[in-house]
Amino acid sequence: MSDPQPRVAYLLFDTEAVANGDLISRVKYPDDGLDPDEATARFRAELIEQRGTDVIPFTFMLPISVAVAKVDPDYRLIDLTVLDAPLYRPHEITRRFWRGWMHYRQPTLVTFNGRGYDLPVLEYNAFRCGISVPAWFNTEAKSFEQSRNRYNSSAHIDLMDLFSNFGAVRLSGGLNLLANLIGKPGKTGVDGSQVQGLYDDGEVEAINDYCRCDVLDTYYVFLRSRVLLGKLKLEVEQQLVADSKCWLEAQADDIPAYAHYLKHWGDWVHPSKLEQAEAETTPVLEPQPAIAGVIGGSVASGPTDEAAAEVPPTEIAARAVPPTADSVAAESAVDDSFMILDDAAGLMGGGGDNGGPHGK
Repeated sequence: MSDPQPRVAYLLFDTEAVANGDLISRVKYPDDGLDPDEATARFRAELIEQRGTDVIPFTFMLPISVAVAKVDPDYRLIDLTVLDAPLYRPHEITRRFWRGWMHYRQPTLVTFNGRGYDLPVLEYNAFRCGISVPAWFNTEAKSFEQSRNRYNSSAHIDLMDLFSNFGAVRLSGGLNLLANLIGKPGKTGVDGSQVQGLYDDGEVEAINDYCRCDVLDTYYVFLRSRVLLGKLKLEVEQQLVADSKCWLEAQADDIPAYAHYLKHWGDWVHPSKLEQAEAETTPVLEPQPAIAGVIGGSVASGPTDEAAAEVPPTEIAARAVPPTADSVAAESAVDDSFMILDDAAGLMGGGGDNGGPHGK
């Protein structure tokens, strides 16, 4: 008897989109008679002038690639596919995405910035195509149970929200940085800013290859995030990474994107090992002799050790600076401060018997 199909617990996905030139022409320039390409070019030029970037708002975009990874409850990669290959029709991509989510019994969606881009693109296109998704738009449920609720992690885990503490900090470097932190390729030649140009040049397969690689990065960042949350042991995560690498190697001959990803693959090395290796190769510096002539906490330009040895004891006593009331008070304050630091050090070490705020 064959093994039952593993349950899909998570759908990790990434969306790449291109401009809906016809919509841009009708909404932005209704009286100018621009064709879709002209309207898109004009809009991008205006965005660069106004904002310094030609990123078109998602409301004017059509999905041209959605790559989806199926992951089981134990975080094992089951499969990775792109929707509606090789035609890549926006309406069919949208339909298959929502139908697939329903077919697999509404598994948790996992994205990087999906709440801010990928999902809105697919939601707006479901509206455009007349697709019903009541389980996603369950607006009559309690607020915290609604699928689109920002904090409902059983419906959607946005890794950007996780790592930015829901926007409390700016995650500079994004998915590319997080992937590189754990040795994975990140961006390797293509990024989102090039998608429209690739589409205009007829390179739709290249867009979908890029989308597959983004989903792989998302998968590995997702795995490490589960370690961070205590849901997965590090050694188990490393085994899952190794298993998925074997899966990619088996698929690489048929899917060039995986061969490209493996070419840039990096194995994660624990930082402690890197620090140890660096310490072993760093030359040890000889200790420098102490500065002579330190009197009352300040550096004095006194004689060297050799010269000091020749000074009679009576002359050394005559050179000594007698203590003043101020210097005695200052010395006492220094001693008190060290006592305070010692108390704090004891608390950090786990004492916590002094009462006070740290012992609570």
